Amino acid sequence: MKRNSGWSIFPFKKVKPRWLIFPTVFLLGVVTFLVTVNNISTETYDIERFSIATETIRSPISLEDEQETKRKIRETVQSVVDRYDIHNEITIEQISYANEIFDAISTLDNENGEAESTEEENQTTGQESVRKLKELLSKEITENISDETLLQLMQIPKREREIGLHFLLRNLEETFNNGVRTENLQTAKAKIGESIKNSTLYEDLKEPLQNLSEFLVVENSFFDVEQTMEARKEAASRVEPVMITAGEVIVHEGQTITDEIYDNLELVGVLDGQRNVLPIIGLALLIILLCSVLVFEMNLLDRNNKLNQAKIITVIIVSILSIVLMKIVSLFIQEYSQLFYLVPIATSALLLKLLINERIAFILSIFYAIIGSLIFNHEIVGYLNVEAGIYLLFSQVAAVYFLTNVKDRTTILMSCFGVGVVNLTVVLSFLFLSIEKYALQDLFIQSILALISSLLSVVLTIGLLPFFETILNMISDVKLLQLSNPSHPLLKKILTEAPGTYHHSIMVANLSETACEAVGANGLLARVGAYYHDIGKTTKPNYFVENQLSTRNPHDFIDPIMSAKIIISHPYDGAEYLRKYQFPKEIIDIAMQHHGTSLLKYFYFKEKDNNKHVKESDFRYPGPKPASKEAAIICICDSVEAAVRSLKEPTEEKIENLVSSIINDRMMDNQLDESPLTLKELKVVQNTICETLKGIFHSRIQYPMEEDK
Repeated sequence: MKRNSGWSIFPFKKVKPRWLIFPTVFLLGVVTFLVTVNNISTETYDIERFSIATETIRSPISLEDEQETKRKIRETVQSVVDRYDIHNEITIEQISYANEIFDAISTLDNENGEAESTEEENQTTGQESVRKLKELLSKEITENISDETLLQLMQIPKREREIGLHFLLRNLEETFNNGVRTENLQTAKAKIGESIKNSTLYEDLKEPLQNLSEFLVVENSFFDVEQTMEARKEAASRVEPVMITAGEVIVHEGQTITDEIYDNLELVGVLDGQRNVLPIIGLALLIILLCSVLVFEMNLLDRNNKLNQAKIITVIIVSILSIVLMKIVSLFIQEYSQLFYLVPIATSALLLKLLINERIAFILSIFYAIIGSLIFNHEIVGYLNVEAGIYLLFSQVAAVYFLTNVKDRTTILMSCFGVGVVNLTVVLSFLFLSIEKYALQDLFIQSILALISSLLSVVLTIGLLPFFETILNMISDVKLLQLSNPSHPLLKKILTEAPGTYHHSIMVANLSETACEAVGANGLLARVGAYYHDIGKTTKPNYFVENQLSTRNPHDFIDPIMSAKIIISHPYDGAEYLRKYQFPKEIIDIAMQHHGTSLLKYFYFKEKDNNKHVKESDFRYPGPKPASKEAAIICICDSVEAAVRSLKEPTEEKIENLVSSIINDRMMDNQLDESPLTLKELKVVQNTICETLKGIFHSRIQYPMEEDK
C-alpha cells in the first residue's frame, strides 16, 4: 500500500522511510563511537628511561603489579622466623640426671650417718665415698662429671644442697622451656652459670653447681622443616597483591622516569606501540547491539505505518544531542566526580514520548543510560559507571511515567516534580548505600544537582518542542491540543461563516476519535483533523447543504459540472488554508484525503440525464486516497454523519444498515486500498460508529403539550 511520504521539504522526500532507517542509525552509531572511543582506549606516550615527565600520567586500568607482589612475598617469607621443635624427653632426661645425683648423695649421707653413730673408726675416706657414689650413678653422669665436683657436692651440708638443687632445677626448666639450640647452647650455659654466681647460695655450692650445669644444659630444640615451610606458606598467602588501580598517578609532571616508573608505565600499557584494540572492538560490538535494537523498533513502527522521515530525523537529533551533552558534562567530571547528576537527560525521554511514542522513549532511555555509563567512566578502560547508568535510566523512566494526560505545555512542567523526586531518591540511595563516609555538604550539593537536572529537562523540552513542531513539522499532543482550542482563528472562521459545517465537523470528530481509539490509531489526531477537514467549505459556504438554512440552493441555478467543480475544490481549498497557517502535514493530508477519489453521484447522474457522453472522471475527486488510519476513518465518518443526519426516523437497524452500506461502498470503490486498515479493523470501526450513533440518536420521551393536558 502507499505510505505516508513524510515531510515534503526533505531533499529525499520520495524515499520511503524504511530505506532511511539503516543509514540514519548507522550515522548515530558512528557518532556514538567517536564520542565514546576515548573513554575505552588507552592514550600512549613516547617516553624514555631517566627522562623528565612532561605531564602527569595516570593508570588507565586496574591490574596487579606481579613483580612487586613477588618481591613483597619474598621479603615476607624471609622475615618468617625458623620454627624449632622442643624435645621434652631431653628436658626430662637432663632434669632426671640432676635429681639422680642429689638423690644418690642423700642416700650415701644416710648410710654414712648410721655408720658414724656406731662405728666411727671405720669412716670411709672421700675417695671411697666418691667411688660408692659413682656406683649408684648412671654411666652418662660418671663419664661427664668429675670426681672433684661430686666430692664437693657430697661435702655440702644437706640443707644447703637441697636449696641448691631447687635453684638449679628451676633454672634448668626455664632454660629448656625456652629451647636450647646449637647456636645458643653456650649462651644458655653461661646464663645459668651467671645466675648461680650471682645467687645467694652457699658459696662452696656455687662452683659444683656451675660444673654440673655444664653437663646438664644440652640442646633440646631442633630445626623443624615442615613447620617452617608451613609458616612461610601461611605468611605468603596473607600478602595482599600489589595493585595499580585505575586513575592512580604513575608519574607526576616534572618527575624523573626511573626504571621502576618505566616498568609500571609499560605494565599498564601507556607506552608507544602498546595500544590495545580489543576495547575498541568491544565498544563497536556494544554499539552495534544497541543500534540493532533501535533498527528493530523503527522497523516495527514502519510496519504499523507510524514512521515517517521526520520521526527518523527526530530520533537522530535527540540522540546526538543527548550523547554530546553527556560528553560535554563529562569533560568537567574530574573536578567533581558526581557531576553527571546535573545532566538533563530526561529531556530526551520527554521529547521522544511527545513526538513519537512511549515505547521508543523507553527503548532509547536504556540506550542513553548504557552510553552514559561509558561516557562517565572517568576514561578508565573496562569500567562502566553503573551509578551514572542507573541514575540516567531512572531519570528518563520517571519522565516517561509522569508525562500523562497532556493538555498543554504546563503538563510538561508538572512532570518536573516527579522527575525531581525520583532523581533525589536515587541520589540519596547511592549516598546511604555507600560504605564511604560523606559530609552533609556532599548530601546538599548532590541533591541540588539532581533537582536542577529535572528543572533543566523540562525547560529544555519546552524550548526544543517548537523547533521540532515547526522546523521538522512534527506533530505532538501539545500542538494538537492547541489546534483544538475553539479560539483558533480557523475554527472561528468555520463557526461564523459556515455554522452548519462547524456542527458537522464536531460530530465527525466525535465519531472519528472513538473509532480510532478502538483500533489503536491516534484519536486526538483524528479529532483535530476532523475539526478542520472541511475548512475549504468556508470559501463558498452557501453551496453546501448544511449551511443552506433559509436560502434557495444555488446549485439549482447552475449546471451540474460547475456544481461538481465547486464541491470538488473544497478539500484542496482547505489544504491551502491549512498550509497558510502552517498546520502539520498530518492535518493537511486528512483535509486533502477525506474524499479520496470518490464520485459525486448526485451531480454525475443529474448531468448524465442530459448528457449520455458525460465523463465520470469529471465528477470524481482527484485524490489522493486516504493513506493513514485516521484519514480513512474520517473519510467513513464524514459520509456516515451526513447520511444519518438525513434520516427522518433513525432506528438502530437503519443506522447499522446505513453504516454497513457506506463502508462497503468505500471498499467497492477502492477508496480504502491505500490505507493500512485491515478488514478486521474495519469491522471494529463499523461497530464502534454504530454504537456511538445509537447513543446520539437514542429514543426520547415525548413530553405532552399544554393542549394535551
